[in-house]
Amino acid sequence: MSIRPLYDNVLVKRADADERTTGGLFLPTAAQEKQVYGFVKATGKGKLLKDGSVRAPFVKEGDKVLLAKWGGNEIKFEGEEYLILKESELLAVITD
Repeated sequence: MSIRPLYDNVLVKRADADERTTGGLFLPTAAQEKQVYGFVKATGKGKLLKDGSVRAPFVKEGDKVLLAKWGGNEIKFEGEEYLILKESELLAVITD
């Protein structure tokens, strides 16, 4: 079974939270902040435009993206947590 987002929706797996401080101390789960970046796992076909055409998504599977801290809809699928967002809710693509 798999998930395929519709239209301009994007399925993102948020990066794991840091378990240690920069000083090396372990953080309890309740103190760990949500990461503001993640990885694109799947995209829809694209945005449906007024003229009926479809604009392909700018991001692709595997892209590392910058997220708004509280954006998107959190879902759980097969034991994993994901976010489903509109492509316009993504802030940037991160390149190394």
